[in-house]
Amino acid sequence: MEINDRNIKVWSTIGARATLGMAALQLAAEMDNLMVLTCDVSTSAGLDRYRKTYPEKYLDLGIAEQNMIGVAAGLASEGYNVITTTFSPFQTMRCLEQIKVNLGYMKQKVCMVGIASGLALGTLGFTHCCIEDIGVLRSIPGLTIISPADSLETVKALEAAVKFNGPVYIRLTGSSNNPIIYNKDYKFKIGKSITVLDGDEITILCNGATVYHCIEAAKILNTKNISCKVVNMHTIKPIDKSAIEQACKTSLIVTVEEHNVIGGLGSAVAEYKSGIKNSPKQVTLGVQDIYTKGGSYKYLLEKNRITPLKIAQDILLNRK
Repeated sequence: MEINDRNIKVWSTIGARATLGMAALQLAAEMDNLMVLTCDVSTSAGLDRYRKTYPEKYLDLGIAEQNMIGVAAGLASEGYNVITTTFSPFQTMRCLEQIKVNLGYMKQKVCMVGIASGLALGTLGFTHCCIEDIGVLRSIPGLTIISPADSLETVKALEAAVKFNGPVYIRLTGSSNNPIIYNKDYKFKIGKSITVLDGDEITILCNGATVYHCIEAAKILNTKNISCKVVNMHTIKPIDKSAIEQACKTSLIVTVEEHNVIGGLGSAVAEYKSGIKNSPKQVTLGVQDIYTKGGSYKYLLEKNRITPLKIAQDILLNRK
């Protein structure tokens, strides 16, 4: 896809979900063997135009997510380049056995895209929130996990994932009017993090929609003469070990994610960091390990302290 100022602004306005549909449309024009599979979510995933333009490259499996993964694995085994997409809790938790056996164990080249991950569908209750997916899928050997920071990175991640030799899960967070993190083209590489803000006292490791919140939190802390580096850890598996090693040279490591504080980015960082001598203290911020009442996306972010002000406050509290 052409990456320019206009498109970046459009993608930001329509959000990652609709951007997914536009990116798939471009990929279909370039790849004869592309197949996109959904479960009754063509509109929600921004795929209506794709469905009408490339009906031969599109399958709607109905509300049968486990079947979708099985069909995707079968198509991949016959040489198709497959993208599957539906709401994250149904793309992952409902299909865990199929993902484990048909994709992980059989090493099928399928790109799963979970839309409305994290707390985005909070108005529908926690049945539609997905705060456990990274923790569960991280334990499946050979499965790569990516959480893009903005709509442009969604495009870059999808382009990289369909070329990747193995199963990939792309976790889309946020809503429409996604803040822009990258205002021009850049190099995206699976497994390689990107520093989006320089600093030398504290390192904030984050991904997905939380990257914007962390940049703003760092700006708040900068007014108090606290210098924070913000690193976009877009790939949770394989984790960027060199980024963690660099973070250990600062006085405090903070991980922020729109996921349960157990099993996600914070856990992945802690697992590797535990083998580094004299590593600094780590603070893990994210969704608390409890199911609460549903609510708007904004309300749930505030409740779980995943906002610039709350992140800055928690860093100040743990800095001492």
